[in-house]
Amino acid sequence: MEPLHVPSLKEACILRLEGLILSGEWQIGMRLPSERDLAAAMNISRPVLHEALVDLAAKGLVSIEPRRGVYVSDYRTSGSCALLSSLLSFTGGNLDPAFAQSMLDMRLLVEVETARLAALRRGPDHLAQFERILQDEANVPRDPAALTELDFSFHLLTAIASGNLVYPLILNSFKAVYTALTGRFFRHYGATSVVDEVFALHRRLAGAIAAQDGPAAEDVMTEMLHHGELHLKQIPGS
Repeated sequence: MEPLHVPSLKEACILRLEGLILSGEWQIGMRLPSERDLAAAMNISRPVLHEALVDLAAKGLVSIEPRRGVYVSDYRTSGSCALLSSLLSFTGGNLDPAFAQSMLDMRLLVEVETARLAALRRGPDHLAQFERILQDEANVPRDPAALTELDFSFHLLTAIASGNLVYPLILNSFKAVYTALTGRFFRHYGATSVVDEVFALHRRLAGAIAAQDGPAAEDVMTEMLHHGELHLKQIPGS
């Protein structure tokens, strides 16, 4: 059971405004009402509204133009990674198929390279952390949330071991969408042998990284991502 979360007034305001924009009710290029009028209509203070608008601007949903007003932006051209969690919340955790495929394509591009670099640059501390994750996977109850978190930790550690400072940040910025996909996977397959196949692939990748075998690490990561994509697409409704 997911814990209850009561949004703050600012969070509630952000969610309301995001819904108006992402639903198309507020269209691209539309000028929003003045902050005073909008705050009054939403029964919130102007400072709370302004903070919410600044958050939306950072995500690329609106542009704030001094002395002119606030305008709805085309998030496809101005959106940032921060918008991903908003898109996920707006769709109730159900990713559009094209968006989900885009996420899978991004993983294939980025994570195969992180695996190769991890094999070349890993240190003994990384190997020790891989071993702890593998031990946890051998002992963890088949709880979807625990499996999802362990899987993300494994992939994040691979990015960290690559020695590239940006790759872990990319994975963390995508975490909400990333774990939405893997969470669906583990909810469906958590009690099956498919999870054992995932853990076996993790062990093989950790072995290739320990052996500093870059080509083998690339091959295993590619196999792992294709394995996940194949099984995700077999889940009803995917």
